[in-house]
Amino acid sequence: MASSTSSPAVVIIGAGVFGLSTAYHLLELLDRAEHLPAVDAASSDMNKVVRSCYGDPEYTRLARQAIEEWRNDMWQNCYHESECGVLNLGDAYTEQSIVNDIKHGAKVERLVSPASIRAQFPLGLHNSGRLGTFTSLDVSSTSYINHDSGWAEAERAVSLLIDHVKKRGVKVLPGKAVQELVKDERGQTKGVRCADSSEYEANVVVLALGSWTASTFPSLNLKGKCLATGQSIATIQLTPEEAEEYRKTPVVLDFRTGFYVFPPTHRNVVKFAIHAAGHTYAPPGSTISTPRTIVSDPDKGLCIPRSVLKELRVQLRRVYPVLAEKPFSGTRMCWYTDSPDGDWVIGRYPGDSRLVLATSGSGHAFKFLPILGKLVADVIENKLDPELAARFAVDRQVKPPNGERMSVVPQELNIDELCGPGGSDTNVMILYCAF
Repeated sequence: MASSTSSPAVVIIGAGVFGLSTAYHLLELLDRAEHLPAVDAASSDMNKVVRSCYGDPEYTRLARQAIEEWRNDMWQNCYHESECGVLNLGDAYTEQSIVNDIKHGAKVERLVSPASIRAQFPLGLHNSGRLGTFTSLDVSSTSYINHDSGWAEAERAVSLLIDHVKKRGVKVLPGKAVQELVKDERGQTKGVRCADSSEYEANVVVLALGSWTASTFPSLNLKGKCLATGQSIATIQLTPEEAEEYRKTPVVLDFRTGFYVFPPTHRNVVKFAIHAAGHTYAPPGSTISTPRTIVSDPDKGLCIPRSVLKELRVQLRRVYPVLAEKPFSGTRMCWYTDSPDGDWVIGRYPGDSRLVLATSGSGHAFKFLPILGKLVADVIENKLDPELAARFAVDRQVKPPNGERMSVVPQELNIDELCGPGGSDTNVMILYCAF
């Protein structure tokens, strides 16, 4: 772990997953939001999947490390696995995932029939029409339950980490919208300038702005490396009695469709979404996809495309038919930063050794919150494993998509198609519906 005596002076821009985890190992952090966690950050959420089921063995290895850290007292039981696990439904991707999970010691069980899949759910759901049949799965498909995975209370985990980094002496400065990189006479970054004209010098600047990375610094020309994509989410508010019936269900991930659904939260909210290519949005006068959130559009910032709202109900019906007939209570677009191959971007910017990028979580970074910053710290200290350094490099040769998502080409967002949970064109939010 980096210390103030062995590390260079570092300023981190962004207090999301990459920024906070890096700050846990380093020193100073700036964020545009007046209040942290930022309300429109992808990590400001009620829950996130924590899984080691990856078709790529390196991510399985890292996820297993992260899960061990999630079990530590530091996280105050934010992580939940004992009563649910993660149910993986799929194809060739899940076949490779179970091989990797077994290799790295995860407690898994292969499920070879619809009956064995249904057996992972509480008995009370079986005979009431409240549980899907799962008969649409092809006989050759691979499905399995991972008992060593689960989900985390995302917003609470981020808040806990903010407290931890502050206790370590990290300066956390909200309300600092960074607008410009300050360069020296050789063109190397030496600090940042904020919208309020304040400047912060550093030996190393880490850009960890999530889906705002490319649009905030267009001069870096990150097209093809960091693409902001909006992913549509919906929620259903249950009564306490209804929630108890679904409380001990697994997280369900269907890799054939990208659909996933969580057990109810402590506030009795069920969240579900589709992990797909999502939507891009280029504001008037720009060609760079930029997040469109409740902060930039208070009236319709929580709305999602009407076509996706309908598909979410179709997919929910296949798992929980009765829930699919209930009214949706909330919607939101969660903005990813996608790389073309699904790998993160963690490395020095070409030609500027004092500028480090830590971004492109590609929809699967949150689960690594306890360990992700160590990779960034290793880049800064020039000790990241060479294979990982090459894999995550800003200027790497991009590989084909990793097969985790059912679609890889995003659509441009049609503002006229946006709607709230009831199909109207207004925001409605129950509790805090977030991804």
